[in-house]
Formats: sequence, C-alpha cells, structure tokens
Amino acid sequence: QVQLVESGGGLVQAGGSLRLSCAASGSIFSLNTMGWYRQAPGNQRELVAQVPSGSSTKYADSVKGRFTISRDNAKNTVYLQMNSLKPEDTAVYYCNAELVTTAQRLLEYWGQGTQVTVSS
Repeated sequence: QVQLVESGGGLVQAGGSLRLSCAASGSIFSLNTMGWYRQAPGNQRELVAQVPSGSSTKYADSVKGRFTISRDNAKNTVYLQMNSLKPEDTAVYYCNAELVTTAQRLLEYWGQGTQVTVSS
C-alpha cells in the first residue's frame, strides 16, 4: 500500500507565495517521476510541473518562471514552490507519482488534493 500525503495549500492574495509538499510512504521500492497537477472548476486536470528521477524538470507554460518543483529523494517528498500567484492559479492541486512497489509493480498514485485559492 502506498500513500501520497499533500500539505501546504490555502488562501493567498495575488502576488503571494505558497509551498506545497507531498510525501510518499508505504511499500515503495523506487520513485520515478513525481509531479503536480491541478484542476479548476469546470476544467480538466492539467499538468503543472514534473520532476523525473535523474532528468530535467518540466513545467506548464503558464507557470514557467513563477513555480519551482523540487524533490528530496531521501524523504520521498516532492515540493512545489509557487511565487507571484495569480487568481487563475486557483485550483485543487494533486500530487502524482509513478513508482515501483516492493512487489516490483510499476504503478501510478495520486494524492487527495489540496485547495489553492488566490484572491485578487
């Protein structure tokens, strides 16, 4: 069993910052790609940022230069530092991880989601 537990969402004024964290725990053999997605009301879930294991990061055009994704492999944790937030960044943010379990199965997991609300 694997769990992704997110934290760090909340309400912030436009121009402010938030830092999201997502810790993976359980029967993990190795973590591959970790990332953040978001879903605003009426919209599809979209990729925000990804950090593959040992490869370069990937960002949505809408967040480039404002958001930074990083990971701490020792803690099985991925972070999303969000600066210069805009009202259009308001969404539920989901952590995503592709990993190999101790049973040697390649699986994808999602966190429960954390609300980010940016007021104008």
